[in-house]
Amino acid sequence: MGPFNEMRQLSRRGAVQQLLQQNNLSDWAKAYWQRVYDTIAMDEGRYNARVFTTFKNIKPMEIEYE
Repeated sequence: MGPFNEMRQLSRRGAVQQLLQQNNLSDWAKAYWQRVYDTIAMDEGRYNARVFTTFKNIKPMEIEYE
């Protein structure tokens, strides 16, 4: 995840929208991808909050050098 980029988010939404237009999706898949589409962050604050929540508990690996 990099810095917020509205064009990238719009591109992601477009890709999911194309997928949702397929007629061969199960009800589960339609619901899943609709949820993905609805939750793509379209403003910087929401995007940054999601990045923070995703990475807040990750600790850097300790590397031992000889």
